Amino acid sequence: MNQTMTRNPNLDLSYTTNEAWYQNLKGGQVDARLKGARSNWWWTGKPPVFGQCPGVQVNGIISSLPLIDLSQCTRSDVLDYFDNTWTLTEVLFSALQGEEAFYRPPYHQLRHPLIFYYGHTAVVYINKLRVAGILNAPINEYFEQVFETGVDEMSWDDMSKNTMTWPTFKEVHDYRQTVYNTVKQIIETLSVFKTPNLPITPTSPAWAIFMGFEHERIHLETSSVLFRELPVQLLRRPEQWPLYHPTANKPSTHLPQRGTDYPDNLMVAVPAGDLTLGKPSNWPSYGWDNEYGERTLRVYPFRASRYLVSNGEFYEFVKADGYREQRYWSEAGWQWRKFRNVKWPTFWVSHGPAGLQQYQLRTCFEIIDMPWSWPVEVNYHEAKAYCAWRTEQEGCETPYRVLTEAEHNRIRDKSCFDEAAGIARDAVMTTSGHNMATTKGMNLNLAYGAQTPVNALPPTSAGFHDVFGNVWQWCEDNFNPLNNFRVHYLYDDFSTPCFDGKHNMIMGGSFISTGDEASIWARFHFRPHFFQHAGFRLVSSDDVDSTGDTVKLSIPATTSNVYETQQMLNDYLLLHYGTAKDVMPYSFGPRDATDFPSRCAKVVVESATQLGIPTRRAIDVGCAVGGTVFELARTFEEVVGVDLSESFINAAKTLKRDGQLAYFRKDEGLLGQHLIATIDATIDRNRTTFHQADAGALPVELVGFDAVLLANLLDRLPSPKACLALMGGYLGLVRPGGMLVVMSPYTWLEQFTPIDAWLGGYERDGTPVSSREGLHAALDEAFKLVSEQDMPLLIREHARKYQYIVTHVSVWRRRETSE
Repeated sequence: MNQTMTRNPNLDLSYTTNEAWYQNLKGGQVDARLKGARSNWWWTGKPPVFGQCPGVQVNGIISSLPLIDLSQCTRSDVLDYFDNTWTLTEVLFSALQGEEAFYRPPYHQLRHPLIFYYGHTAVVYINKLRVAGILNAPINEYFEQVFETGVDEMSWDDMSKNTMTWPTFKEVHDYRQTVYNTVKQIIETLSVFKTPNLPITPTSPAWAIFMGFEHERIHLETSSVLFRELPVQLLRRPEQWPLYHPTANKPSTHLPQRGTDYPDNLMVAVPAGDLTLGKPSNWPSYGWDNEYGERTLRVYPFRASRYLVSNGEFYEFVKADGYREQRYWSEAGWQWRKFRNVKWPTFWVSHGPAGLQQYQLRTCFEIIDMPWSWPVEVNYHEAKAYCAWRTEQEGCETPYRVLTEAEHNRIRDKSCFDEAAGIARDAVMTTSGHNMATTKGMNLNLAYGAQTPVNALPPTSAGFHDVFGNVWQWCEDNFNPLNNFRVHYLYDDFSTPCFDGKHNMIMGGSFISTGDEASIWARFHFRPHFFQHAGFRLVSSDDVDSTGDTVKLSIPATTSNVYETQQMLNDYLLLHYGTAKDVMPYSFGPRDATDFPSRCAKVVVESATQLGIPTRRAIDVGCAVGGTVFELARTFEEVVGVDLSESFINAAKTLKRDGQLAYFRKDEGLLGQHLIATIDATIDRNRTTFHQADAGALPVELVGFDAVLLANLLDRLPSPKACLALMGGYLGLVRPGGMLVVMSPYTWLEQFTPIDAWLGGYERDGTPVSSREGLHAALDEAFKLVSEQDMPLLIREHARKYQYIVTHVSVWRRRETSE
């Protein structure tokens, strides 16, 4: 088994000097300065000192300010919120001890090292201010590309993120200093922060400033999880960090006892009720695009556990060998469990002989005695396995599950729905972290520096504890847009790539959720194998209601990936590898429109020859099942294929390995013919590699290709502009002087791309805007158009139905840096 799958992230400091990330370590004075408590040199903004930095109390402890009210904020309010945000990040990162802590990748290899996140939040301020037109030029164009896009790993075994040579710590630290001064000056001089210009709304360019704040607060939380995954020897709890709950210091000297070490967790009934989701458009706080819109629905009766599931409750599942019993796990969950060889929750630390089943708890910075009354933190797969085990243990006819988004709304306190209360409906808008637990009864907004017992704080009016705060709560819903959802032009790919049926919603926030994340309107999500400060509560519902009608969960239909079906896989294998007669059996049919992948490769190769471009490295973004990639390998020395579809990439990898793959061609109804896709034996398949990745957020390692192909991809992306933006710049997919080939029929559909993100096919101020114009607008600065043509494409649905498509082909040459 791969070594990264079995390392103990809490203790293992081992590595070899030939590991790729090791090249980033410089040692010497920088490494020495990054050990111990930080002195004044560290703080690029306000130091966390009472009287100097907003949110710091007289005892030196920092917490979060309330979420800023955009209807009446003064310039001073905005500066305070910025300083609080910025310094919270630097307090967190001050925990890292030595250079290695910044550059060592997480044990699972699925995300960037922390040096990326140290620079990322600063970069987003600059990039969004530029998009908004507030800044006219970059500060450091290289940084603003290499630190721009984070990682949404496709799978739990997607381990290809950490071969990068990163900038030095000093370079990133100096960049943060420059960004802080830049943003501060903008806030001090921007005229919008005057009463006649308020409120600040999503249409205001100043929205970009608050986007920067709330984006940074998201990464305060997600970075803290990565801290939790580093060896503890590389961390030191900052002196300014919020205090832990007193139970963190309680020795645990015996196995947990229900009712003593953790509470009995009874189920509480919730009646049926109507509900409207969605943040009002005039609500005076910053919001991400997915919060807006509306959905009205009926929520059927259900029962939910009074408390979040505690470590003590989950221990019963561990002790019963629940991690070893496949029957409790979904197919995907079991694959993840086997791959990671998981036997207990990730943040539990086994100590003593294995058979004793003794555990401690890993917090963000240290290992403490196990607080059995704190909520367990697991991923969605583990939560569902526990639900299945509890169902079996109790012999329930109705299986246990986790919440839905609608049910989470139903267990909230009635104050969340009191429109007469104004902004007080949302506790984070009126209450700082210092007062959140004592006045609102929530471990939210950094009220504490870690989790609290599930029964420590008072219940809502509905009878439930920790509805907000402590840990996020996994939901059954896939992440989805509300009705009338619209992307925001400043960040048009914030939500849309994740409306894919592969991200589960999480609700309620955690102890470290601040700002918008801690709001009643927040809607967030992660992949089911992902770790966050997230737990769950048990839910059950009857199969029928009082009228005898079947009860359905209040979950909207998910936007699943249509490219993952077996029929679609078969269709694309036929498109890429079928002969002209396989595809079009009629002699009168347009057979010249078949063999599209080979014709795509021909355009790339001939254009490269005409332009004198070397045929060393090529990449096909949106490669589907790889037909064009293999054809390009006849000429190019190295060819990479990238696609979001797992089934497509798996098929391409099989074809690379075996040289053939069986598939089924549909002729009529269930009738058809079994065919075999075959790679020409004269093609060197070792020249090809395939990766599953999002075309709008490609790994930063993919840079500098001689030729890049985007074939029939743009009109299937949630943000085509985000994809096109990756083509140029310091870390451009196309090297200076290289070539980009774009092919598209411009079949824009809201199913794939929000209207606001279309390149064309709409009117602006009464004037038609074509996709060709949109393509020029996106590329003209960095590329020069070389040639255009139209190319036919035939897609077979069955023997008597076909799609005939005319694809616009444009060939672009990237300008040299001197042009």
